Amino acid sequence: MSTETQIAQTVDPAADRELKARHRAMWALGDYPAVAAQVIPELGPELVAACGVRPGDRVLDVAAGSGNAAVPAALTGASVIASDLTPELFGAGRAFAARHGVELEWQEADAEALPFADGAFDVVMSCVGVMFAPHHQQAADELVRVCRPGGTIGLLSWTPEGFVGDMFRTMKPYAPPPPPGAQPAVLWGDEEHVRSLLGDRVTDVVTRRQTLTCDAFATPAAFVAYWKTVYGPTVAAYRNNAADPDRVAALDRDLTALVERFDRGTDGTVMDWEYLIVTARTRA
Repeated sequence: MSTETQIAQTVDPAADRELKARHRAMWALGDYPAVAAQVIPELGPELVAACGVRPGDRVLDVAAGSGNAAVPAALTGASVIASDLTPELFGAGRAFAARHGVELEWQEADAEALPFADGAFDVVMSCVGVMFAPHHQQAADELVRVCRPGGTIGLLSWTPEGFVGDMFRTMKPYAPPPPPGAQPAVLWGDEEHVRSLLGDRVTDVVTRRQTLTCDAFATPAAFVAYWKTVYGPTVAAYRNNAADPDRVAALDRDLTALVERFDRGTDGTVMDWEYLIVTARTRA
C-alpha cells in the first residue's frame, strides 16, 4: 500500500471538509480570472493542443478556474465540462466563454472526489489546477477513473525549479503550515512524480518542459504590487502576516528579490516561467 493511499484512508472527513473549505476560500481571494486572462492566457490553448482535443470529444477540465483551458477546448467543437472546487470563479468563466461564442457546462467539484462516472470522458485535463489538490494520489486516481480506456490525460503544471516553484518556497515561511498529508503543489511539475502517480494505468506518456514569458510588469515592485492583490495564495500569505508590518515588509522584499533574480529584461521586467506538460493514454 502506498503512503498516499494510507493517507487517503486515514483522512478525517471533518478535517478534509475544513481543508477543502480553506482551499476554496483561498482561490476565491483576489482576482484569479485576471491572472488567467492577463498573465497566463496562452497556457490553456497550449494544453488543449497537446491533448489533441477534437470536435465531439467529451472533455473534462479539472480545477478549471475561469476556463483558461476549458474555453479553448470548447472552441474546437468538443463537449466540455469545467469543474472546480471554487464556483466563485465561474461567473468570470461564463463571461469568458460568451465572449468567444461557446457554451460549456460549469460544475462545482472536488478534484479528489469527482462526481462523474467511470470512463465518462475522452479527454481529462488540468492547466495549473489539479496540482493544487492537497492529496496527489487521490487526485491522480480520479483523473484516471473518469477517463475512458484509451482516452487522453493532459496536465500542465509549474515545475519545482521554475519561477513559480521558487515563489512558493519564498512564501512558505510566511504561510500557515500545511495540514498533515498535504503535498507540495509543484511536485506535479516533476516528471517522475507524475509518472509514479499515474503508474501502469497509462501508456504513451509524453513529457516536455516549456516556458511562459511574463513581460506584463514594468518593474519587480510592480509585479509584487499586482500579485499580492490578485493571486489567492499570495493574498493569503499577506493576510496571514497582516498584524506584523515587519513581516509584511520582509515578504515584499523577498518577493521583489525573487523577481529580480529571474528578470532578464532591459526595458521592463521579463521573466521565463517554466512548466511541464504531460500527456498520457489510459490503458484500453
